[in-house]
Amino acid sequence: MNDTPAAPAALPTQAPPVAAAAANGAEARGEYRPGYEVVAERILEFIAESRLVAGDRLPTENDLAQRLNTSRAVVREAVKILSALGRVRAHKGRGLFVADDEGMLVTSRWGGFFRPVDLDHVLMLFEFRRVQEMAASSLAATRATPAELRTIEVAMQQCRHGFVHNQVEVFNQADEEFHMGVAAASHNTFLVSAVRDARRLQRQSSAIGIHDALGEGTESAVEEHEAIYRAIRDGRPDEAAEATAAHLDRTLEDYRREIQRRLFG
Repeated sequence: MNDTPAAPAALPTQAPPVAAAAANGAEARGEYRPGYEVVAERILEFIAESRLVAGDRLPTENDLAQRLNTSRAVVREAVKILSALGRVRAHKGRGLFVADDEGMLVTSRWGGFFRPVDLDHVLMLFEFRRVQEMAASSLAATRATPAELRTIEVAMQQCRHGFVHNQVEVFNQADEEFHMGVAAASHNTFLVSAVRDARRLQRQSSAIGIHDALGEGTESAVEEHEAIYRAIRDGRPDEAAEATAAHLDRTLEDYRREIQRRLFG
Protein backbone atom coordinates (compact mmCIF):
# COMPACT_ATOMS: atom_id res chain seq x y z
CA MET A 1 0.00 0.00 0.00
CA ASN A 2 1.19 3.51 -0.77
CA ASP A 3 1.15 5.47 2.50
CA THR A 4 1.13 8.80 0.68
CA PRO A 5 -2.44 10.10 0.71
CA ALA A 6 -3.90 10.38 -2.74
CA ALA A 7 -5.76 13.46 -3.82
CA PRO A 8 -9.51 13.21 -3.31
CA ALA A 9 -11.24 11.65 -6.29
CA ALA A 10 -13.95 13.64 -7.98
CA LEU A 11 -17.47 12.86 -6.87
CA PRO A 12 -20.32 12.33 -9.29
CA THR A 13 -22.56 15.23 -10.21
CA GLN A 14 -24.63 16.54 -7.35
CA ALA A 15 -27.42 14.11 -6.53
CA PRO A 16 -31.00 14.67 -5.39
CA PRO A 17 -31.41 15.27 -1.66
CA VAL A 18 -30.63 12.05 0.18
CA ALA A 19 -33.38 12.54 2.73
CA ALA A 20 -35.92 12.94 -0.06
CA ALA A 21 -34.55 9.92 -1.90
CA ALA A 22 -34.78 7.84 1.25
CA ALA A 23 -38.32 9.00 1.88
CA ASN A 24 -39.42 8.32 -1.70
CA GLY A 25 -37.89 4.84 -1.64
CA ALA A 26 -39.50 4.17 1.71
CA GLU A 27 -42.90 5.19 0.40
CA ALA A 28 -42.49 2.86 -2.57
CA ARG A 29 -41.69 -0.03 -0.22
CA GLY A 30 -44.04 1.04 2.56
CA GLU A 31 -41.21 1.49 5.07
CA TYR A 32 -38.77 4.08 6.38
CA ARG A 33 -35.02 3.95 5.78
CA PRO A 34 -32.75 6.30 7.72
CA GLY A 35 -30.86 8.81 5.61
CA TYR A 36 -27.50 7.65 6.97
CA GLU A 37 -28.13 4.15 5.54
CA VAL A 38 -28.72 5.63 2.11
CA VAL A 39 -25.62 7.81 2.40
CA ALA A 40 -23.50 4.83 3.51
CA GLU A 41 -24.62 2.96 0.40
CA ARG A 42 -23.83 5.96 -1.80
CA ILE A 43 -20.33 6.28 -0.34
CA LEU A 44 -19.66 2.58 -0.98
CA GLU A 45 -20.92 2.96 -4.53
CA PHE A 46 -18.58 5.93 -4.99
CA ILE A 47 -15.60 3.90 -3.71
CA ALA A 48 -16.39 1.02 -6.06
CA GLU A 49 -17.15 3.12 -9.14
CA SER A 50 -14.05 5.27 -8.60
CA ARG A 51 -11.92 2.12 -8.18
CA LEU A 52 -10.42 3.47 -4.98
CA VAL A 53 -8.14 1.14 -3.05
CA ALA A 54 -6.92 0.91 0.52
CA GLY A 55 -5.15 4.11 1.53
CA ASP A 56 -6.85 6.37 -1.01
CA ARG A 57 -8.23 9.58 0.39
CA LEU A 58 -11.97 10.21 0.34
CA PRO A 59 -13.59 13.65 0.05
CA THR A 60 -14.13 15.44 3.36
CA GLU A 61 -17.38 15.10 5.27
CA ASN A 62 -18.30 18.62 4.16
CA ASP A 63 -17.62 17.78 0.51
CA LEU A 64 -19.60 14.56 0.76
CA ALA A 65 -22.50 16.39 2.38
CA GLN A 66 -22.51 19.04 -0.34
CA ARG A 67 -22.23 16.61 -3.21
CA LEU A 68 -24.83 14.21 -1.79
CA ASN A 69 -27.06 17.14 -0.91
CA THR A 70 -27.45 16.18 2.73
CA SER A 71 -26.20 17.39 6.10
CA ARG A 72 -22.76 16.82 7.54
CA ALA A 73 -24.42 15.16 10.55
CA VAL A 74 -25.96 12.50 8.31
CA VAL A 75 -22.62 11.95 6.55
CA ARG A 76 -20.92 11.62 9.94
CA GLU A 77 -23.36 8.87 10.97
CA ALA A 78 -22.80 7.08 7.67
CA VAL A 79 -19.04 7.27 8.18
CA LYS A 80 -19.45 5.76 11.66
CA ILE A 81 -21.22 2.77 10.11
CA LEU A 82 -18.58 2.33 7.43
CA SER A 83 -15.79 2.71 10.00
CA ALA A 84 -17.36 0.01 12.18
CA LEU A 85 -17.59 -2.25 9.14
CA GLY A 86 -13.92 -1.67 8.33
CA ARG A 87 -14.60 0.09 5.02
CA VAL A 88 -13.26 3.57 5.83
CA ARG A 89 -11.04 5.06 8.50
CA ALA A 90 -10.78 8.61 9.80
CA HIS A 91 -7.48 10.20 10.81
CA LYS A 92 -7.82 13.34 12.88
CA GLY A 93 -6.35 16.26 10.99
CA ARG A 94 -5.78 14.19 7.84
CA GLY A 95 -9.22 13.18 6.64
CA LEU A 96 -11.10 10.08 5.52
CA PHE A 97 -9.44 7.13 3.82
CA VAL A 98 -10.45 3.84 2.30
CA ALA A 99 -9.63 1.28 4.97
CA ASP A 100 -6.55 -0.89 4.78
CA ASP A 101 -8.54 -4.11 5.16
CA GLU A 102 -6.33 -7.16 4.87
CA GLY A 103 -9.21 -9.62 4.47
CA MET A 104 -8.52 -11.51 1.27
CA LEU A 105 -12.00 -10.99 -0.15
CA VAL A 106 -11.68 -7.23 -0.33
CA THR A 107 -8.24 -6.85 -1.84
CA SER A 108 -7.68 -5.71 -5.40
CA ARG A 109 -6.95 -9.20 -6.66
CA TRP A 110 -10.59 -10.04 -6.00
CA GLY A 111 -11.79 -7.35 -8.38
CA GLY A 112 -12.20 -4.42 -6.02
CA PHE A 113 -14.61 -3.76 -3.21
CA PHE A 114 -17.59 -5.90 -2.43
CA ARG A 115 -20.75 -3.81 -2.77
CA PRO A 116 -23.19 -4.92 -0.07
CA VAL A 117 -26.12 -3.24 -1.82
CA ASP A 118 -25.45 -4.92 -5.18
CA LEU A 119 -27.64 -8.03 -5.44
CA ASP A 120 -25.30 -9.67 -7.95
CA HIS A 121 -22.39 -9.29 -5.54
CA VAL A 122 -24.43 -10.78 -2.71
CA LEU A 123 -25.46 -13.76 -4.85
CA MET A 124 -21.84 -14.39 -5.86
CA LEU A 125 -20.83 -14.20 -2.22
CA PHE A 126 -23.36 -16.90 -1.33
CA GLU A 127 -22.02 -19.09 -4.14
CA PHE A 128 -18.57 -18.70 -2.64
CA ARG A 129 -19.83 -19.45 0.86
CA ARG A 130 -21.53 -22.61 -0.40
CA VAL A 131 -18.30 -24.01 -1.82
CA GLN A 132 -16.16 -23.13 1.21
CA GLU A 133 -18.58 -24.23 3.91
CA MET A 134 -19.46 -27.52 2.19
CA ALA A 135 -15.76 -28.33 2.15
CA ALA A 136 -15.34 -27.23 5.77
CA SER A 137 -18.22 -29.32 7.09
CA SER A 138 -17.09 -32.37 5.11
CA LEU A 139 -13.59 -32.14 6.58
CA ALA A 140 -14.98 -31.43 10.05
CA ALA A 141 -16.86 -34.75 9.92
CA THR A 142 -13.53 -36.57 9.80
CA ARG A 143 -11.34 -34.24 11.84
CA ALA A 144 -13.40 -32.62 14.61
CA THR A 145 -12.13 -33.18 18.14
CA PRO A 146 -14.53 -33.78 21.06
CA ALA A 147 -13.96 -30.19 22.22
CA GLU A 148 -14.72 -28.83 18.75
CA LEU A 149 -17.87 -30.94 18.52
CA ARG A 150 -18.97 -29.53 21.87
CA THR A 151 -18.40 -25.97 20.63
CA ILE A 152 -20.57 -26.63 17.57
CA GLU A 153 -23.25 -28.30 19.68
CA VAL A 154 -23.42 -25.43 22.17
CA ALA A 155 -23.69 -22.89 19.34
CA MET A 156 -26.48 -24.95 17.78
CA GLN A 157 -28.35 -25.01 21.10
CA GLN A 158 -27.89 -21.27 21.56
CA CYS A 159 -29.32 -20.65 18.10
CA ARG A 160 -32.41 -22.60 19.13
CA HIS A 161 -32.61 -20.65 22.39
CA GLY A 162 -32.38 -17.33 20.54
CA PHE A 163 -35.12 -18.38 18.14
CA VAL A 164 -37.49 -19.72 20.82
CA HIS A 165 -37.13 -16.58 22.95
CA ASN A 166 -36.98 -14.16 19.99
CA GLN A 167 -33.54 -12.90 21.03
CA VAL A 168 -32.00 -11.60 17.83
CA GLU A 169 -28.54 -10.86 19.19
CA VAL A 170 -28.31 -14.26 20.88
CA PHE A 171 -29.26 -16.03 17.66
CA ASN A 172 -26.89 -13.98 15.50
CA GLN A 173 -23.94 -14.50 17.82
CA ALA A 174 -24.62 -18.23 18.08
CA ASP A 175 -25.03 -18.47 14.30
CA GLU A 176 -21.60 -16.90 13.87
CA GLU A 177 -20.08 -19.28 16.44
CA PHE A 178 -21.73 -22.28 14.78
CA HIS A 179 -20.38 -21.60 11.30
CA MET A 180 -16.94 -20.59 12.54
CA GLY A 181 -16.91 -23.63 14.82
CA VAL A 182 -17.50 -25.90 11.85
CA ALA A 183 -14.77 -24.10 9.89
CA ALA A 184 -12.32 -24.46 12.81
CA ALA A 185 -13.10 -28.17 13.04
CA SER A 186 -11.97 -28.58 9.41
CA HIS A 187 -8.41 -27.96 10.66
CA ASN A 188 -7.73 -25.98 7.47
CA THR A 189 -6.47 -22.45 8.08
CA PHE A 190 -7.36 -21.26 4.59
CA LEU A 191 -10.96 -22.43 4.90
CA VAL A 192 -11.26 -20.74 8.30
CA SER A 193 -10.04 -17.47 6.78
CA ALA A 194 -12.33 -17.77 3.75
CA VAL A 195 -15.40 -18.54 5.83
CA ARG A 196 -14.64 -15.69 8.24
CA ASP A 197 -14.15 -13.13 5.46
CA ALA A 198 -17.23 -14.22 3.53
CA ARG A 199 -19.44 -14.01 6.61
CA ARG A 200 -18.01 -10.60 7.47
CA LEU A 201 -18.91 -9.32 4.02
CA GLN A 202 -22.41 -10.74 4.36
CA ARG A 203 -22.83 -8.87 7.65
CA GLN A 204 -22.10 -5.64 5.79
CA SER A 205 -25.21 -6.14 3.67
CA SER A 206 -27.20 -6.81 6.83
CA ALA A 207 -25.80 -3.81 8.69
CA ILE A 208 -26.53 -1.35 5.89
CA GLY A 209 -29.66 -2.51 4.19
CA ILE A 210 -31.41 -5.07 6.36
CA HIS A 211 -32.47 -4.44 9.93
CA ASP A 212 -31.81 -7.10 12.54
CA ALA A 213 -34.81 -9.38 12.93
CA LEU A 214 -35.51 -13.09 13.08
CA GLY A 215 -37.06 -13.83 9.70
CA GLU A 216 -39.40 -16.53 8.53
CA GLY A 217 -36.48 -18.86 7.78
CA THR A 218 -35.01 -18.77 11.28
CA GLU A 219 -36.79 -21.92 12.43
CA SER A 220 -35.54 -23.74 9.33
CA ALA A 221 -32.01 -22.52 10.06
CA VAL A 222 -32.20 -24.01 13.56
CA GLU A 223 -33.19 -27.42 12.17
CA GLU A 224 -30.57 -27.22 9.42
CA HIS A 225 -27.85 -26.44 11.96
CA GLU A 226 -28.83 -29.55 13.88
CA ALA A 227 -28.66 -31.69 10.72
CA ILE A 228 -25.17 -30.36 9.99
CA TYR A 229 -24.04 -30.96 13.56
CA ARG A 230 -25.36 -34.54 13.66
CA ALA A 231 -23.67 -35.43 10.37
CA ILE A 232 -20.36 -34.03 11.63
CA ARG A 233 -20.74 -35.73 15.02
CA ASP A 234 -21.50 -39.09 13.39
CA GLY A 235 -18.55 -38.83 10.99
CA ARG A 236 -20.60 -38.62 7.77
CA PRO A 237 -18.74 -36.14 5.50
CA ASP A 238 -21.04 -36.47 2.48
CA GLU A 239 -24.15 -35.89 4.57
CA ALA A 240 -22.49 -32.96 6.33
CA ALA A 241 -21.71 -31.32 3.00
CA GLU A 242 -25.22 -31.98 1.68
CA ALA A 243 -26.82 -30.55 4.83
CA THR A 244 -24.63 -27.47 4.56
CA ALA A 245 -25.56 -26.99 0.89
CA ALA A 246 -29.27 -27.28 1.73
CA HIS A 247 -28.88 -24.75 4.54
CA LEU A 248 -27.06 -22.17 2.41
CA ASP A 249 -29.37 -22.67 -0.59
CA ARG A 250 -32.41 -22.01 1.57
CA THR A 251 -30.72 -19.09 3.29
CA LEU A 252 -29.82 -17.59 -0.08
CA GLU A 253 -33.42 -17.68 -1.25
CA ASP A 254 -34.58 -16.02 1.97
CA TYR A 255 -31.81 -13.45 1.69
CA ARG A 256 -32.56 -12.76 -1.98
CA ARG A 257 -36.22 -12.09 -1.22
CA GLU A 258 -35.36 -9.89 1.75
CA ILE A 259 -32.83 -7.76 -0.15
CA GLN A 260 -35.23 -7.31 -3.05
CA ARG A 261 -38.02 -6.33 -0.68
CA ARG A 262 -35.95 -3.99 1.48
CA LEU A 263 -33.62 -2.42 -1.07
CA PHE A 264 -35.25 -2.75 -4.46
CA GLY A 265 -38.97 -2.65 -3.65
